[in-house]
Amino acid sequence: MKKSTLVLVTGGTGFVGIHTVLQLLQQGYKVNTTLRSFSRKDEILNTLRESGITNFEDLTFFEANLTSDTGWDEAVKDCDYVLHIASPVPAIQPKDENDLIIPARDGALRVLKAAKKAGVRRVVLTSSFAAVGYSIDPKNHIFTEEDWTDENAPIEPYIKSKVIAEKAAWDFMKSEGGDLELTVINPVGITGPVIGGIYPVVQDLLNSIIEGVVKETPLFTFGAVDVRDVADIHIKAMLHPDANGQRFLATTSGSFAIYDIAELIKKRTSGNGK
Repeated sequence: MKKSTLVLVTGGTGFVGIHTVLQLLQQGYKVNTTLRSFSRKDEILNTLRESGITNFEDLTFFEANLTSDTGWDEAVKDCDYVLHIASPVPAIQPKDENDLIIPARDGALRVLKAAKKAGVRRVVLTSSFAAVGYSIDPKNHIFTEEDWTDENAPIEPYIKSKVIAEKAAWDFMKSEGGDLELTVINPVGITGPVIGGIYPVVQDLLNSIIEGVVKETPLFTFGAVDVRDVADIHIKAMLHPDANGQRFLATTSGSFAIYDIAELIKKRTSGNGK
């Protein structure tokens, strides 16, 4: 069945995207993946080759951008499932929040519309904990998939973009989804093994700790989840019959402060940890 199952992974050059493509190929699926530019195709092939993939006959690349309709119909044609992982992530916060909100929202809608048109069974959308818990006082609160960040709260453009994009996806399903199914994954901070020089968003923070730029521990903690688990969750959500219409938080137990991360890095680099 896997050999005849075609899965589109959007954002194959991203940290979660490349790990998801890798796991799908390892499990015997046929995979389409989108790149914003074919100029990165060789980079992805080399990354997968370094990770043990030797046969690429089941992998096809498509050039498509979240800000344009071009390429999406071709990328999703004949696909059974779509894992929509691609999303704009800024190096710095933009001056105009719409620079993030519009491509995140419209990109999700483009993928959903193309998937519905192509007769895809289910779309798994990568959202974020940013869409869940950034306007709720965490004191004595247990976060669940019922929680939503208030898009009208004073939040950063990236966080706001995740809320608006996910809500737009659910609204589309209510009004136009038809037989198409949708599942959403809401990860906390994603980290884990770097392959092919493709780094997680949190890498800048980790580098700042390693290089001694961060000299104090701020009064906040955050969750973390391994990228391999996030990729696995996407594939499980793609297949499980009860996952339709659900949101799933992706996190490990507990949370971390900057101090905890610094201590862990110190142990690992000093040879005293395993």
